[in-house]
Amino acid sequence: MGDVLNINVGVLGHVDSGKTSLARALSTVASTNAFDKNPQSKERGITLDLGFSSFQVPIPEHIKDKCTHSTLQFTLVDCPGHASLIRTIIGGAQIIDLMILVIDITKGIQTQTAECLVIGEITTKTLIVVLNKIDMLPAAEREKQSAKTINKLKKVFAKTKFKTPDMICVAAKPGGPESDAPAEGLQELMATLQAKVAVPERDVSGPLLFAVDHCFSIKGQGTVLTGTVLRGTVKVGDDIELPMQQLSRKVKSMQMFRKPVGQASMGDRLGMCVTSLDAKTLERGVLCKPGSLPAVAAAVARVEKIRFYKSAVKTKAKFHVSVGHDTVMATVTFFGSDDNAKFALGSEYHFLDELSVAGADGSTDGTSTPSYQHQYVLLEFDSKVNCSTDSLIIGSKLDTDIHTSHCRLAFSGRLVYHTTDASFRTSVLPQIKIFKPKVRTGVVDRLHDEYHVIGRALFSKETAMDKFLGLKVSLSTGEHGVIDSAFGKSGKFKVRVPNGLDASTVAALKLQGGGKKGKGKSTDDDNDGADSAAPDSTRISISLEFKRYIFDTDKKTLQQSA
Repeated sequence: MGDVLNINVGVLGHVDSGKTSLARALSTVASTNAFDKNPQSKERGITLDLGFSSFQVPIPEHIKDKCTHSTLQFTLVDCPGHASLIRTIIGGAQIIDLMILVIDITKGIQTQTAECLVIGEITTKTLIVVLNKIDMLPAAEREKQSAKTINKLKKVFAKTKFKTPDMICVAAKPGGPESDAPAEGLQELMATLQAKVAVPERDVSGPLLFAVDHCFSIKGQGTVLTGTVLRGTVKVGDDIELPMQQLSRKVKSMQMFRKPVGQASMGDRLGMCVTSLDAKTLERGVLCKPGSLPAVAAAVARVEKIRFYKSAVKTKAKFHVSVGHDTVMATVTFFGSDDNAKFALGSEYHFLDELSVAGADGSTDGTSTPSYQHQYVLLEFDSKVNCSTDSLIIGSKLDTDIHTSHCRLAFSGRLVYHTTDASFRTSVLPQIKIFKPKVRTGVVDRLHDEYHVIGRALFSKETAMDKFLGLKVSLSTGEHGVIDSAFGKSGKFKVRVPNGLDASTVAALKLQGGGKKGKGKSTDDDNDGADSAAPDSTRISISLEFKRYIFDTDKKTLQQSA
Protein backbone atom coordinates (compact mmCIF):
# COMPACT_ATOMS: atom_id res chain seq x y z
CA MET A 1 0.00 0.00 0.00
CA GLY A 2 3.05 2.26 -0.14
CA ASP A 3 1.91 3.37 -3.62
CA VAL A 4 -1.47 4.51 -2.25
CA LEU A 5 -2.09 7.89 -0.60
CA ASN A 6 -4.98 7.47 1.86
CA ILE A 7 -7.28 10.41 2.61
CA ASN A 8 -9.87 10.01 5.38
CA VAL A 9 -13.14 11.75 4.54
CA GLY A 10 -15.69 12.27 7.30
CA VAL A 11 -19.31 11.92 6.16
CA LEU A 12 -21.41 13.80 8.72
CA GLY A 13 -24.93 15.19 8.92
CA HIS A 14 -28.31 15.02 10.63
CA VAL A 15 -29.94 11.63 11.09
CA ASP A 16 -31.70 10.37 7.94
CA SER A 17 -29.99 12.87 5.63
CA GLY A 18 -28.68 10.00 3.49
CA LYS A 19 -25.06 9.72 4.64
CA THR A 20 -24.88 5.92 4.47
CA SER A 21 -26.60 5.84 1.06
CA LEU A 22 -24.03 8.34 -0.21
CA ALA A 23 -21.11 6.31 1.19
CA ARG A 24 -22.50 3.16 -0.41
CA ALA A 25 -22.97 4.87 -3.78
CA LEU A 26 -19.40 6.18 -3.82
CA SER A 27 -17.55 3.14 -2.46
CA THR A 28 -16.08 0.11 -4.17
CA VAL A 29 -14.70 -1.60 -1.04
CA ALA A 30 -16.51 -1.94 2.30
CA SER A 31 -15.12 -2.75 5.72
CA THR A 32 -16.66 -5.27 8.11
CA ASN A 33 -18.94 -2.64 9.66
CA ALA A 34 -19.83 -0.49 6.66
CA PHE A 35 -23.32 0.45 5.46
CA ASP A 36 -25.16 -0.31 8.70
CA LYS A 37 -24.32 -4.01 8.85
CA ASN A 38 -24.88 -3.88 12.60
CA PRO A 39 -28.15 -5.79 13.27
CA GLN A 40 -29.44 -2.97 15.49
CA SER A 41 -28.75 -0.47 12.69
CA LYS A 42 -30.80 -2.57 10.29
CA GLU A 43 -33.59 -2.95 12.82
CA ARG A 44 -33.82 0.78 13.60
CA GLY A 45 -33.03 1.98 10.09
CA ILE A 46 -30.31 4.43 11.21
CA THR A 47 -26.52 4.41 11.56
CA LEU A 48 -25.52 3.52 15.12
CA ASP A 49 -21.75 3.21 14.74
CA LEU A 50 -18.87 4.34 12.57
CA GLY A 51 -18.79 2.74 9.14
CA PHE A 52 -15.77 2.60 6.83
CA SER A 53 -15.57 2.10 3.08
CA SER A 54 -13.33 3.30 0.26
CA PHE A 55 -12.75 3.95 -3.41
CA GLN A 56 -9.62 4.70 -5.42
CA VAL A 57 -8.76 7.12 -8.23
CA PRO A 58 -5.51 8.09 -9.96
CA ILE A 59 -3.44 10.76 -8.21
CA PRO A 60 -4.74 14.21 -9.31
CA GLU A 61 -2.37 16.32 -11.40
CA HIS A 62 -2.18 19.17 -8.85
CA ILE A 63 -0.53 16.97 -6.19
CA LYS A 64 1.62 14.69 -8.37
CA ASP A 65 4.75 16.72 -7.68
CA LYS A 66 4.03 16.73 -3.90
CA CYS A 67 3.99 12.96 -3.36
CA THR A 68 5.40 9.71 -4.73
CA HIS A 69 2.09 7.82 -4.88
CA SER A 70 0.27 6.84 -8.05
CA THR A 71 -3.12 6.06 -6.49
CA LEU A 72 -5.38 8.14 -4.28
CA GLN A 73 -7.67 6.27 -1.89
CA PHE A 74 -10.61 8.01 -0.24
CA THR A 75 -11.63 6.27 2.99
CA LEU A 76 -15.16 7.34 3.90
CA VAL A 77 -15.87 7.56 7.64
CA ASP A 78 -19.67 7.29 7.86
CA CYS A 79 -20.62 8.87 11.19
CA PRO A 80 -24.01 8.36 12.87
CA GLY A 81 -26.32 11.36 12.84
CA HIS A 82 -28.52 10.79 15.87
CA ALA A 83 -28.06 13.28 18.72
CA SER A 84 -27.57 10.52 21.31
CA LEU A 85 -24.49 9.28 19.41
CA ILE A 86 -22.54 12.54 19.51
CA ARG A 87 -19.64 10.84 21.36
CA THR A 88 -19.20 8.49 18.40
CA ILE A 89 -19.45 11.40 15.95
CA ILE A 90 -16.76 13.35 17.79
CA GLY A 91 -14.47 10.31 17.89
CA GLY A 92 -14.93 9.65 14.20
CA ALA A 93 -14.34 13.28 13.22
CA GLN A 94 -10.94 13.37 14.90
CA ILE A 95 -9.40 11.00 12.35
CA ILE A 96 -10.45 12.84 9.17
CA ASP A 97 -8.53 14.92 6.64
CA LEU A 98 -11.56 16.58 5.07
CA MET A 99 -15.30 16.50 5.59
CA ILE A 100 -18.48 16.00 3.61
CA LEU A 101 -21.47 17.60 5.32
CA VAL A 102 -24.66 15.94 4.06
CA ILE A 103 -27.83 18.07 4.14
CA ASP A 104 -31.31 16.90 3.21
CA ILE A 105 -32.21 19.54 0.63
CA THR A 106 -35.89 19.27 1.55
CA LYS A 107 -35.18 20.19 5.20
CA GLY A 108 -32.08 22.39 5.21
CA ILE A 109 -29.90 22.78 8.29
CA GLN A 110 -31.17 20.78 11.26
CA THR A 111 -29.89 20.50 14.85
CA GLN A 112 -27.28 17.80 14.21
CA THR A 113 -26.31 19.48 10.95
CA ALA A 114 -25.23 22.48 13.02
CA GLU A 115 -23.35 20.35 15.57
CA CYS A 116 -21.57 18.46 12.77
CA LEU A 117 -20.61 21.80 11.20
CA VAL A 118 -19.09 22.86 14.53
CA ILE A 119 -17.14 19.58 14.73
CA GLY A 120 -15.95 20.16 11.17
CA GLU A 121 -14.68 23.64 12.05
CA ILE A 122 -12.73 22.14 14.95
CA THR A 123 -11.25 19.13 13.17
CA THR A 124 -10.62 19.97 9.51
CA LYS A 125 -9.74 22.74 7.06
CA THR A 126 -11.70 21.54 4.03
CA LEU A 127 -15.47 21.10 3.73
CA ILE A 128 -17.67 19.95 0.86
CA VAL A 129 -21.42 20.35 1.28
CA VAL A 130 -23.62 17.68 -0.32
CA LEU A 131 -27.28 18.57 -0.80
CA ASN A 132 -28.89 15.15 -0.94
CA LYS A 133 -32.34 13.93 -2.00
CA ILE A 134 -32.79 16.32 -4.92
CA ASP A 135 -35.04 13.62 -6.42
CA MET A 136 -37.58 14.54 -3.72
CA LEU A 137 -38.06 17.97 -5.26
CA PRO A 138 -40.66 18.33 -8.03
CA ALA A 139 -38.86 18.02 -11.38
CA ALA A 140 -40.33 21.27 -12.72
CA GLU A 141 -39.18 23.23 -9.64
CA ARG A 142 -35.93 21.35 -8.90
CA GLU A 143 -33.46 23.83 -10.35
CA LYS A 144 -35.23 26.86 -8.87
CA GLN A 145 -35.62 25.34 -5.39
CA SER A 146 -32.05 24.06 -5.37
CA ALA A 147 -30.72 27.52 -6.22
CA LYS A 148 -32.88 29.07 -3.49
CA THR A 149 -31.60 26.60 -0.87
CA ILE A 150 -27.97 27.13 -1.94
CA ASN A 151 -28.34 30.91 -1.60
CA LYS A 152 -29.69 30.50 1.93
CA LEU A 153 -26.86 28.16 2.88
CA LYS A 154 -24.24 30.53 1.48
CA LYS A 155 -25.26 33.08 4.11
CA VAL A 156 -24.87 30.47 6.84
CA PHE A 157 -21.45 29.27 5.71
CA ALA A 158 -20.19 32.81 5.19
CA LYS A 159 -20.14 33.08 9.00
CA THR A 160 -17.96 29.97 9.38
CA LYS A 161 -14.26 29.46 8.75
CA PHE A 162 -15.11 27.65 5.50
CA LYS A 163 -16.68 30.83 4.01
CA THR A 164 -17.53 29.52 0.51
CA PRO A 165 -17.50 25.71 0.48
CA ASP A 166 -18.39 23.81 -2.69
CA MET A 167 -22.03 22.70 -2.71
CA ILE A 168 -22.97 19.67 -4.78
CA CYS A 169 -26.54 18.50 -5.42
CA VAL A 170 -26.97 14.72 -5.49
CA ALA A 171 -29.52 11.95 -5.19
CA ALA A 172 -27.63 9.13 -3.48
CA LYS A 173 -30.61 6.75 -3.59
CA PRO A 174 -33.26 8.05 -6.02
CA GLY A 175 -36.69 6.62 -5.34
CA GLY A 176 -35.82 5.39 -1.86
CA PRO A 177 -34.25 2.24 -0.32
CA GLU A 178 -36.02 -0.25 -2.59
CA SER A 179 -35.29 1.54 -5.86
CA ASP A 180 -32.64 0.37 -8.34
CA ALA A 181 -32.33 3.78 -9.98
CA PRO A 182 -28.69 4.96 -10.33
CA ALA A 183 -27.40 7.75 -8.12
CA GLU A 184 -27.29 11.27 -9.52
CA GLY A 185 -24.56 13.90 -9.17
CA LEU A 186 -21.76 11.54 -8.05
CA GLN A 187 -19.39 12.42 -10.89
CA GLU A 188 -19.42 16.07 -9.92
CA LEU A 189 -18.89 15.15 -6.27
CA MET A 190 -15.96 12.84 -7.06
CA ALA A 191 -14.39 15.50 -9.26
CA THR A 192 -14.74 18.04 -6.43
CA LEU A 193 -13.19 15.64 -3.93
CA GLN A 194 -10.19 15.13 -6.21
CA ALA A 195 -9.83 18.88 -6.83
CA LYS A 196 -9.95 19.74 -3.12
CA VAL A 197 -7.58 17.07 -1.85
CA ALA A 198 -4.19 18.12 -0.53
CA VAL A 199 -1.25 16.00 0.59
CA PRO A 200 -1.67 15.91 4.39
CA GLU A 201 1.18 16.28 6.83
CA ARG A 202 1.94 12.88 8.35
CA ASP A 203 4.02 12.38 11.49
CA VAL A 204 5.56 8.96 10.88
CA SER A 205 8.48 9.47 13.25
CA GLY A 206 6.62 9.76 16.55
CA PRO A 207 5.55 6.84 18.77
CA LEU A 208 2.61 4.83 17.46
CA LEU A 209 -0.88 6.07 18.30
CA PHE A 210 -3.79 4.12 16.81
CA ALA A 211 -7.52 4.90 17.19
CA VAL A 212 -9.48 1.65 17.52
CA ASP A 213 -13.10 1.85 16.39
CA HIS A 214 -14.04 -1.85 16.11
CA CYS A 215 -12.84 -5.11 17.62
CA PHE A 216 -13.89 -8.65 16.65
CA SER A 217 -12.61 -12.24 16.71
CA ILE A 218 -11.82 -14.54 13.79
CA LYS A 219 -11.83 -18.18 14.76
CA GLY A 220 -8.44 -19.79 14.42
CA GLN A 221 -6.62 -16.50 13.74
CA GLY A 222 -7.08 -14.16 16.68
CA THR A 223 -8.68 -10.80 17.42
CA VAL A 224 -8.80 -8.01 14.83
CA LEU A 225 -8.51 -4.38 15.90
CA THR A 226 -9.62 -1.99 13.16
CA GLY A 227 -8.92 1.73 13.16
CA THR A 228 -6.76 4.58 11.94
CA VAL A 229 -3.08 5.32 12.55
CA LEU A 230 -3.05 8.77 14.18
CA ARG A 231 0.72 9.01 14.60
CA GLY A 232 3.85 7.03 13.85
CA THR A 233 4.29 3.69 12.12
CA VAL A 234 3.41 0.06 12.93
CA LYS A 235 4.85 -3.14 11.46
CA VAL A 236 4.00 -6.82 11.66
CA GLY A 237 5.84 -8.22 14.69
CA ASP A 238 5.74 -4.94 16.66
CA ASP A 239 4.69 -4.90 20.30
CA ILE A 240 1.62 -2.76 20.96
CA GLU A 241 -0.08 -1.68 24.18
CA LEU A 242 -3.73 -1.23 25.12
CA PRO A 243 -3.10 1.35 27.85
CA MET A 244 -6.57 1.40 29.43
CA GLN A 245 -6.50 -2.38 29.80
CA GLN A 246 -2.78 -2.40 30.70
CA LEU A 247 -2.19 -5.18 28.18
CA SER A 248 0.62 -5.67 25.65
CA ARG A 249 0.37 -7.85 22.55
CA LYS A 250 2.38 -8.56 19.37
CA VAL A 251 1.01 -7.71 15.90
CA LYS A 252 0.50 -11.02 14.07
CA SER A 253 -0.71 -9.67 10.70
CA MET A 254 -2.23 -6.55 9.13
CA GLN A 255 -4.63 -5.69 6.29
CA MET A 256 -5.79 -2.54 4.57
CA PHE A 257 -9.23 -3.10 3.07
CA ARG A 258 -8.59 -6.86 2.79
CA LYS A 259 -5.10 -6.53 1.29
CA PRO A 260 -2.22 -7.86 3.46
CA VAL A 261 0.45 -5.29 4.34
CA GLY A 262 3.62 -5.40 6.40
CA GLN A 263 3.65 -1.77 7.51
CA ALA A 264 1.25 1.16 7.98
CA SER A 265 1.81 4.82 8.83
CA MET A 266 -0.10 7.87 10.04
CA GLY A 267 -3.34 8.35 8.12
CA ASP A 268 -3.71 4.72 7.05
CA ARG A 269 -6.90 2.78 7.69
CA LEU A 270 -5.88 -0.59 9.08
CA GLY A 271 -6.94 -3.88 10.60
CA MET A 272 -4.35 -5.59 12.79
CA CYS A 273 -4.62 -9.12 14.14
CA VAL A 274 -3.30 -10.06 17.58
CA THR A 275 -3.57 -13.26 19.61
CA SER A 276 -4.69 -14.00 23.17
CA LEU A 277 -7.04 -11.02 23.38
CA ASP A 278 -10.74 -11.22 24.22
CA ALA A 279 -12.60 -9.07 21.69
CA LYS A 280 -14.95 -7.97 24.47
CA THR A 281 -12.01 -6.31 26.24
CA LEU A 282 -12.03 -3.31 23.88
CA GLU A 283 -14.91 -1.90 21.88
CA ARG A 284 -13.39 1.49 21.08
CA GLY A 285 -10.31 3.34 22.30
CA VAL A 286 -6.60 3.64 21.54
CA LEU A 287 -3.52 1.49 21.35
CA CYS A 288 0.06 2.72 21.24
CA LYS A 289 3.74 1.98 21.47
CA PRO A 290 4.25 0.44 24.92
CA GLY A 291 4.73 3.09 27.59
CA SER A 292 4.08 6.06 25.29
CA LEU A 293 0.55 7.05 26.33
CA PRO A 294 0.15 8.10 29.98
CA ALA A 295 -3.00 7.86 32.09
CA VAL A 296 -3.73 11.54 32.70
CA ALA A 297 -5.38 12.73 35.92
CA ALA A 298 -5.48 16.45 35.08
CA ALA A 299 -4.52 18.61 32.12
CA VAL A 300 -4.34 22.16 30.82
CA ALA A 301 -5.61 23.05 27.35
CA ARG A 302 -5.63 26.26 25.37
CA VAL A 303 -9.29 26.64 24.39
CA GLU A 304 -11.92 28.72 22.64
CA LYS A 305 -15.62 28.91 23.38
CA ILE A 306 -17.81 27.57 20.59
CA ARG A 307 -19.87 30.56 19.51
CA PHE A 308 -23.04 28.51 18.91
CA TYR A 309 -23.14 27.40 22.55
CA LYS A 310 -25.61 29.81 24.12
CA SER A 311 -25.18 29.11 27.84
CA ALA A 312 -22.41 30.46 30.05
CA VAL A 313 -19.30 28.26 30.26
CA LYS A 314 -18.50 28.70 33.94
CA THR A 315 -15.50 27.83 36.06
CA LYS A 316 -16.17 24.97 38.51
CA ALA A 317 -18.83 23.51 36.23
CA LYS A 318 -18.63 19.91 35.03
CA PHE A 319 -18.43 19.08 31.33
CA HIS A 320 -18.13 15.97 29.21
CA VAL A 321 -14.64 16.16 27.71
CA SER A 322 -13.94 14.12 24.59
CA VAL A 323 -10.34 13.08 23.90
CA GLY A 324 -10.18 10.80 20.86
CA HIS A 325 -12.77 8.05 21.32
CA ASP A 326 -12.92 8.59 25.10
CA THR A 327 -15.38 10.94 26.80
CA VAL A 328 -15.00 11.56 30.53
CA MET A 329 -16.39 14.06 33.01
CA ALA A 330 -14.11 16.87 34.16
CA THR A 331 -14.35 19.90 36.44
CA VAL A 332 -13.14 23.03 34.66
CA THR A 333 -11.27 26.14 35.78
CA PHE A 334 -10.71 28.85 33.17
CA PHE A 335 -7.86 31.33 33.11
CA GLY A 336 -6.25 33.72 30.64
CA SER A 337 -3.12 35.56 29.62
CA ASP A 338 -1.97 38.14 27.08
CA ASP A 339 1.56 36.75 27.20
CA ASN A 340 2.56 34.94 24.00
CA ALA A 341 4.86 32.58 25.88
CA LYS A 342 3.86 28.92 26.05
CA PHE A 343 2.01 27.71 29.12
CA ALA A 344 4.40 26.98 31.98
CA LEU A 345 4.09 26.02 35.62
CA GLY A 346 5.09 28.96 37.80
CA SER A 347 3.86 31.63 35.35
CA GLU A 348 1.01 33.89 36.41
CA TYR A 349 -2.46 33.76 34.85
CA HIS A 350 -5.68 35.71 35.33
CA PHE A 351 -8.62 33.80 36.80
CA LEU A 352 -11.70 33.71 34.54
CA ASP A 353 -15.15 33.18 36.01
CA GLU A 354 -16.32 32.10 32.57
CA LEU A 355 -15.02 31.53 29.05
CA SER A 356 -15.73 34.24 26.50
CA VAL A 357 -15.88 34.39 22.71
CA ALA A 358 -13.42 37.06 21.62
CA GLY A 359 -14.08 39.01 18.44
CA ALA A 360 -11.45 40.11 15.97
CA ASP A 361 -11.16 43.44 17.79
CA GLY A 362 -10.65 41.73 21.15
CA SER A 363 -14.21 42.43 22.29
CA THR A 364 -16.12 39.76 24.19
CA ASP A 365 -19.44 38.11 23.57
CA GLY A 366 -21.22 40.23 26.13
CA THR A 367 -20.07 38.42 29.26
CA SER A 368 -18.58 40.40 32.10
CA THR A 369 -15.39 38.35 31.82
CA PRO A 370 -12.47 40.24 30.28
CA SER A 371 -11.14 38.80 27.04
CA TYR A 372 -7.52 37.67 26.96
CA GLN A 373 -5.45 36.80 23.92
CA HIS A 374 -5.00 33.26 25.24
CA GLN A 375 -7.66 31.42 27.22
CA TYR A 376 -6.92 28.17 29.03
CA VAL A 377 -8.82 25.52 30.93
CA LEU A 378 -7.65 23.31 33.76
CA LEU A 379 -9.36 19.92 33.43
CA GLU A 380 -9.67 17.82 36.58
CA PHE A 381 -10.85 14.46 35.24
CA ASP A 382 -13.25 12.30 37.26
CA SER A 383 -11.33 9.26 36.00
CA LYS A 384 -7.98 9.01 34.28
CA VAL A 385 -7.88 9.22 30.49
CA ASN A 386 -5.09 8.05 28.20
CA CYS A 387 -3.91 10.91 26.02
CA SER A 388 -0.82 12.84 24.99
CA THR A 389 0.08 16.51 25.01
CA ASP A 390 -1.36 18.26 21.93
CA SER A 391 -4.44 16.00 21.94
CA LEU A 392 -7.60 17.64 20.63
CA ILE A 393 -10.30 18.08 23.28
CA ILE A 394 -13.97 19.04 22.98
CA GLY A 395 -16.04 20.06 26.01
CA SER A 396 -19.77 19.39 25.84
CA LYS A 397 -22.96 19.21 27.86
CA LEU A 398 -24.14 15.85 26.60
CA ASP A 399 -26.76 15.51 29.33
CA THR A 400 -28.76 18.29 27.65
CA ASP A 401 -32.11 17.14 26.27
CA ILE A 402 -31.36 15.77 22.79
CA HIS A 403 -34.70 17.04 21.52
CA THR A 404 -33.78 20.69 22.04
CA SER A 405 -32.39 22.75 19.18
CA HIS A 406 -29.42 24.06 21.19
CA CYS A 407 -25.80 23.24 20.39
CA ARG A 408 -24.31 21.05 23.15
CA LEU A 409 -20.66 21.63 22.22
CA ALA A 410 -19.25 24.31 24.52
CA PHE A 411 -15.50 24.66 23.94
CA SER A 412 -12.57 23.09 22.13
CA GLY A 413 -8.79 23.24 22.09
CA ARG A 414 -5.58 21.28 22.44
CA LEU A 415 -3.74 20.06 25.49
CA VAL A 416 -0.58 21.96 26.42
CA TYR A 417 0.22 20.21 29.71
CA HIS A 418 -0.80 17.07 31.57
CA THR A 419 0.01 15.25 34.79
CA THR A 420 -0.41 11.62 35.77
CA ASP A 421 -0.07 12.39 39.49
CA ALA A 422 -3.24 11.36 41.33
CA SER A 423 -2.26 13.84 44.08
CA PHE A 424 -2.12 16.73 41.61
CA ARG A 425 -4.28 19.00 43.78
CA THR A 426 -1.46 19.31 46.30
CA SER A 427 1.58 18.60 44.12
CA VAL A 428 0.77 20.43 40.87
CA LEU A 429 -2.07 22.93 41.26
CA PRO A 430 -0.17 25.29 43.60
CA GLN A 431 2.38 25.66 40.79
CA ILE A 432 -0.32 26.96 38.42
CA LYS A 433 -0.33 30.60 39.52
CA ILE A 434 -3.92 31.55 38.71
CA PHE A 435 -4.90 34.66 40.62
CA LYS A 436 -7.86 36.87 41.33
CA PRO A 437 -7.12 40.61 41.63
CA LYS A 438 -8.29 41.95 44.97
CA VAL A 439 -8.89 45.55 46.09
CA ARG A 440 -9.57 46.64 49.64
CA THR A 441 -10.36 50.17 50.69
CA GLY A 442 -10.02 51.61 54.18
CA VAL A 443 -9.58 55.09 55.65
CA VAL A 444 -6.95 57.08 57.51
CA ASP A 445 -8.03 57.05 61.12
CA ARG A 446 -5.51 59.64 62.30
CA LEU A 447 -2.11 61.15 61.77
CA HIS A 448 0.69 59.53 63.73
CA ASP A 449 3.54 61.73 62.47
CA GLU A 450 4.72 63.23 59.17
CA TYR A 451 5.83 59.77 57.95
CA HIS A 452 3.12 57.55 59.45
CA VAL A 453 -0.67 57.35 59.56
CA ILE A 454 -2.98 54.98 61.40
CA GLY A 455 -5.54 53.27 59.17
CA ARG A 456 -8.65 51.22 59.73
CA ALA A 457 -11.52 49.47 57.88
CA LEU A 458 -9.17 47.39 55.69
CA PHE A 459 -9.15 44.41 58.03
CA SER A 460 -11.27 42.85 60.73
CA LYS A 461 -9.88 42.19 64.15
CA GLU A 462 -9.67 38.46 63.29
CA THR A 463 -7.42 39.09 60.24
CA ALA A 464 -3.94 37.55 60.42
CA MET A 465 -1.96 40.70 59.71
CA ASP A 466 1.41 39.02 59.15
CA LYS A 467 0.69 38.19 55.49
CA PHE A 468 -0.18 41.83 54.70
CA LEU A 469 2.90 43.41 56.24
CA GLY A 470 5.12 45.08 53.64
CA LEU A 471 2.38 45.38 51.01
CA LYS A 472 2.03 48.69 49.21
CA VAL A 473 -0.95 51.00 49.70
CA SER A 474 -2.05 54.28 48.14
CA LEU A 475 -3.68 57.28 49.79
CA SER A 476 -6.41 59.16 47.96
CA THR A 477 -4.25 62.28 48.37
CA GLY A 478 -1.57 60.70 46.13
CA GLU A 479 1.03 59.42 48.60
CA HIS A 480 2.28 55.81 48.46
CA GLY A 481 3.10 53.85 51.55
CA VAL A 482 3.69 50.41 53.03
CA ILE A 483 1.77 48.55 55.74
CA ASP A 484 4.29 48.71 58.56
CA SER A 485 2.59 46.88 61.44
CA ALA A 486 -0.63 46.09 63.18
CA PHE A 487 -1.84 48.79 65.55
CA GLY A 488 -3.68 47.45 68.52
CA LYS A 489 -6.12 44.54 68.43
CA SER A 490 -9.18 45.73 66.51
CA GLY A 491 -7.85 45.57 62.94
CA LYS A 492 -6.14 48.96 62.78
CA PHE A 493 -2.70 49.23 61.19
CA LYS A 494 0.21 51.63 60.79
CA VAL A 495 1.23 52.84 57.31
CA ARG A 496 4.72 54.17 56.65
CA VAL A 497 5.07 56.79 53.90
CA PRO A 498 8.79 56.70 52.92
CA ASN A 499 8.77 60.10 51.21
CA GLY A 500 6.70 61.73 53.90
CA LEU A 501 3.17 63.12 53.82
CA ASP A 502 2.42 66.22 51.82
CA ALA A 503 1.87 69.34 53.95
CA SER A 504 -1.70 69.62 52.67
CA THR A 505 -2.40 66.01 53.75
CA VAL A 506 -1.04 66.71 57.23
CA ALA A 507 -3.22 69.81 57.45
CA ALA A 508 -6.32 67.90 56.30
CA LEU A 509 -5.74 65.15 58.84
CA LYS A 510 -5.40 67.68 61.62
CA LEU A 511 -8.67 69.32 60.56
CA GLN A 512 -10.55 66.01 60.67
CA GLY A 513 -9.45 65.58 64.28
CA GLY A 514 -6.66 63.20 63.46
CA GLY A 515 -3.59 65.02 64.77
CA LYS A 516 -0.94 63.21 66.79
CA LYS A 517 -2.15 62.39 70.26
CA GLY A 518 -0.92 64.46 73.13
CA LYS A 519 1.29 63.17 75.89
CA GLY A 520 -0.47 60.95 78.36
CA LYS A 521 -3.20 59.82 75.94
CA SER A 522 -3.52 56.21 74.95
CA THR A 523 -2.02 55.27 71.59
CA ASP A 524 -3.93 51.97 71.47
CA ASP A 525 -6.50 51.79 68.68
CA ASP A 526 -9.07 50.40 71.09
CA ASN A 527 -9.77 54.02 72.01
CA ASP A 528 -12.11 55.14 69.21
CA GLY A 529 -13.01 58.49 70.71
CA ALA A 530 -12.35 62.00 69.38
CA ASP A 531 -9.69 60.83 66.92
CA SER A 532 -12.39 59.03 64.88
CA ALA A 533 -15.00 61.77 65.04
CA ALA A 534 -15.05 62.55 61.28
CA PRO A 535 -17.34 60.29 59.20
CA ASP A 536 -15.64 57.78 56.84
CA SER A 537 -17.13 59.46 53.75
CA THR A 538 -15.03 62.58 54.42
CA ARG A 539 -11.82 60.83 55.39
CA ILE A 540 -8.74 60.24 53.28
CA SER A 541 -8.99 56.70 51.88
CA ILE A 542 -6.34 53.97 51.76
CA SER A 543 -6.36 51.48 48.85
CA LEU A 544 -4.70 48.07 48.91
CA GLU A 545 -4.40 46.11 45.63
CA PHE A 546 -3.07 42.55 45.62
CA LYS A 547 -3.38 39.11 44.00
CA ARG A 548 -4.91 36.06 45.62
CA TYR A 549 -3.80 32.73 44.13
CA ILE A 550 -6.78 30.38 43.89
CA PHE A 551 -4.78 27.21 44.53
CA ASP A 552 -2.99 28.59 47.59
CA THR A 553 -5.04 26.50 49.99
CA ASP A 554 -3.61 28.23 53.07
CA LYS A 555 -4.47 31.68 51.65
CA LYS A 556 -1.02 32.83 52.72
CA THR A 557 0.50 33.88 49.41
CA LEU A 558 -0.24 37.47 48.47
CA GLN A 559 1.47 39.24 45.63
CA GLN A 560 1.34 42.76 44.26
CA SER A 561 2.03 43.86 40.72
CA ALA A 562 5.38 45.53 40.21
